[in-house]
Amino acid sequence: MSRPHGIPLPSAQRSSDSDETESACADDKQGQPRPREGVRQLTGAERVRTLVESNASVSLTLIGARDSHGSEEFGTGMPVARTATPDGDVILLVSGESTAARAAAHAQDDDLTSVIEITDVAPVSVPHRIRGRAWLAGWLTPVRGDDRGACAALLAERHPVGELLGLGESLDAPHAGRPAWMMLRLEVGEITVDDLWGAEHVDPDDLAAAEPDPVSPHEAELLQHLHSAHGDRIGELCGLLGDRGARGMSAVPLALDRAGLRVRFTGGASGGSFDARFDFPEPVKDICGLRRAMGTLFSAAAH
Repeated sequence: MSRPHGIPLPSAQRSSDSDETESACADDKQGQPRPREGVRQLTGAERVRTLVESNASVSLTLIGARDSHGSEEFGTGMPVARTATPDGDVILLVSGESTAARAAAHAQDDDLTSVIEITDVAPVSVPHRIRGRAWLAGWLTPVRGDDRGACAALLAERHPVGELLGLGESLDAPHAGRPAWMMLRLEVGEITVDDLWGAEHVDPDDLAAAEPDPVSPHEAELLQHLHSAHGDRIGELCGLLGDRGARGMSAVPLALDRAGLRVRFTGGASGGSFDARFDFPEPVKDICGLRRAMGTLFSAAAH
């Protein structure tokens, strides 16, 4: 199906948080260092796919629709679950009474352009806690017919939630006969990501081919555990920094993926902060591999 070009998409310099600066991770204003050359990292498509499949907060905006106050662009709340299909579409589970559900129910294929914004916040307390944002723009329609079962199964596999049990009709007045929850499909046309690695546009075809990072479902719990129970060992990583290392710095684990650990160091003689990325010997495939990689990293720091 042919699609029109030029979907309204927030630029990488836009933030919906009025307290934030222009870029989600601008070096000069947010203090978020960019990686040095040669550091192993996930591709832009892999980072976006990971965010789509994660529990990071998400908002949905309908472009060009009008509510009772005549707004040209308005938020419609937070979907309770989301996932991506093998084709790269994003499936959203929303309340059947939400603005998005009502608008999508009457939309044709190209009628309802929408943007989802995913905000990634570090699960530990650090300065400049927002690690990045991703925007995916496209066309929003309800999931219909035979696709409903497959999409519900995919949602349940990625994000087991009780709301999936309410995909049938509501029995409560005044909404009797309406679906309690609705699955919507966002056919993605444009993608932008602005995170700790940089700002870039991502090809939707690359998103379809990308796999989410296997560490992501466990990242928040692992970072919190490292920070609370192994803060001393995280601090020892300062010994691997060479000339950048200094006494008196505090170290907080900021991000973890299959390729390595990112730590934010603050304090020291300069009183500033910087990030250091510690690559694993090779990308890990599961939690067992991650434990071995972390053990190797801590052993290197201890010696």
